[in-house]
Amino acid sequence: EIGMGLTGFGVFFLFFGMILFFDKALLAIGNVLFVAGLSFVIGLERTFRFFFQKHKMKATGFFLGGVLIVLIGWPLVGMILEIYGFFLLFRGFFPVVVGFIRRVPVLGYLLNLPGISSLVDKVGESNNMV
Repeated sequence: EIGMGLTGFGVFFLFFGMILFFDKALLAIGNVLFVAGLSFVIGLERTFRFFFQKHKMKATGFFLGGVLIVLIGWPLVGMILEIYGFFLLFRGFFPVVVGFIRRVPVLGYLLNLPGISSLVDKVGESNNMV
């Protein structure tokens, strides 16, 4: 429960920091809370193993490098690197997320709209396993 709370607050601070024109302090707090929350949810050892798998080193480098750049004080560049690393790290989860969201009543309807459906199908057909 603590881990989910930390992760939720981390996502909130990251989102709020981006809305407020990439505020350095909010983005730094959001990054620290997100990584700490992830560690609480799945454990320190599993978090370390997830980030430092051989085939995920490039993604981890972008993600953690982006966090470091945000902490140094270049929030826009850091967030771009973080977002790229995040998508590389978690691309194996996207088909599961798309399948879940398609079962939610209102969101499922939105994902089945003509323009959005083809884009979501491309994201959802990823065969990369985590």
